[in-house]
Amino acid sequence: MQKSSIKFYWKDTVLEMLPSRAIFLPETKDLLICDIHLGKAEYFQQNGIPLTNNSDENNFARIKNIVKKYSPEKLIILGDLFHSKYSISKTLQKKVEDLPKILKTNVELVLGNHDLGCNIKNIKIFDIKKNKNITFSHEPVNLADTKTLNICGHYHPKLYLKNKGDKLSFRCFAMDMKKNILFLPAFGDLTGGYPCKKSFKKWVIVSEEEIIES
Repeated sequence: MQKSSIKFYWKDTVLEMLPSRAIFLPETKDLLICDIHLGKAEYFQQNGIPLTNNSDENNFARIKNIVKKYSPEKLIILGDLFHSKYSISKTLQKKVEDLPKILKTNVELVLGNHDLGCNIKNIKIFDIKKNKNITFSHEPVNLADTKTLNICGHYHPKLYLKNKGDKLSFRCFAMDMKKNILFLPAFGDLTGGYPCKKSFKKWVIVSEEEIIES
């Protein structure tokens, strides 16, 4: 059944998975996204691969739309805000540093492997962030506490389906039930993806407006 969002319960915490590739926590009003990879087109251009620069503008527009819709107290980016420190123009850096003012909300970054060496102002930066019974990270972490959920990015989960010779790919949320790890889909438009393990529980994003529990 297709839905505009799906609620996932971890102990007494509600997480709302959105087809806009984000998670909203109503109790704390945290909005989570990951793997935007800003500046990726410029990085490829520097290496001789022609790509347009429209993806960053679209990513910023989508961020503004979901923040406007859910009015979070914090936007938490779970790593890889940028693609590389070598492709951050002054214009891009200013747009990112102006985000808290433009969005009228706090913006926090949990550092990802692609963010190394990227210096920005006006955004709080963490290696790992903890909130109640949830640990936020970029890459998955091994938690000894079975009561804690790890929400992370990095994996870029996708689900691949074959239909009459065609192979279709869909971004998805993916849950490793054995390790209590919930992987977010990559938010950025230029990001690739990796097939989920069959053992993972999945919620498939079929459009910007619809999500399906798999």
